[in-house]
Amino acid sequence: MIFMTTFELVDAHQRERVGSFPSFDPAQGDLEVFRRDLAEGTTALLGSDTVAYEERVIPGPANAPAVRVLIFRPPEANGPAPVILYVHGGGMIAGTPDMQAGTHARVAAATGALIVSVDYRLAPETPFPGGLEDVYAALLWLSAHATDLGGDSSRISIMGDSGGGCLAAATALLARDRKQVPLRAQILIYPMLDLRTGGPDALTDDPTTGEFVWTRAQNQHAWSAVRGTLAADDPAFGYLSPAFMRNLSDLPPTFLITGALDLFRDEDVTFAQRLWQAGVPTDLIVYANAVHAFDLLPSPLAERVQRDVVEAIRRLT
Repeated sequence: MIFMTTFELVDAHQRERVGSFPSFDPAQGDLEVFRRDLAEGTTALLGSDTVAYEERVIPGPANAPAVRVLIFRPPEANGPAPVILYVHGGGMIAGTPDMQAGTHARVAAATGALIVSVDYRLAPETPFPGGLEDVYAALLWLSAHATDLGGDSSRISIMGDSGGGCLAAATALLARDRKQVPLRAQILIYPMLDLRTGGPDALTDDPTTGEFVWTRAQNQHAWSAVRGTLAADDPAFGYLSPAFMRNLSDLPPTFLITGALDLFRDEDVTFAQRLWQAGVPTDLIVYANAVHAFDLLPSPLAERVQRDVVEAIRRLT
């Protein structure tokens, strides 16, 4: 059966809220409005404007601007804390670390982890590899300063959601290949991994995915902005779109979640399968009736995924 709409498939407790997510029409060119609405809406949804955190400006990549990071410390720490470098979502064209401050504070308290969220440069103003190199610069800085922050420099993990999940996965690949910072784990929350998704060359095109929150048109617009002029045969292409990285071996243990109605479902499942084939210990959870960013919508489903993520952080980091 082909569904003209997937609305009836959406989790019953989230159905009436799913239309409240900020959206944008690539044809209208309203990216700045989308950026503002995403930051304001997510901040309000997560209570991020009531959370205290430390803000620092750290050295950026060579010949590039400095990078802002937000630091969330666990309220109680018994010895050096595990460390998580977090990369925010927004399709790599929108979003700020501030908008998820509420979640970071709660996760730090629940897990005892030190969380550092990076404010990387966005496309189209800064196409690949600018944002990725910002995240990697933050990783290098964190490795050098984790002890000073109360963290354990031998227990650094990378985590990100949506477009930030792409940058997190790419950073794990860079860390493996540059051999500067060993990662304890990568935690990928409905990551955006394959630039073909939503376009004519997509590996799959299930009509039950991608109707809500993040659509095919939005995905193709974002990938075009991030890619810039990078050729498909460029050796760096797999760092742009990790689905194209041929070698996935020697990556850290991975926890990956996605939703059954998420546009990224099939690319995420395929990536997990390739990690298994490469010998990488990988947990994959696909949540039924879940759209993109489903963990942000107050509901029993969101509470469930939040518990699963906390458990994974405790176990892997």
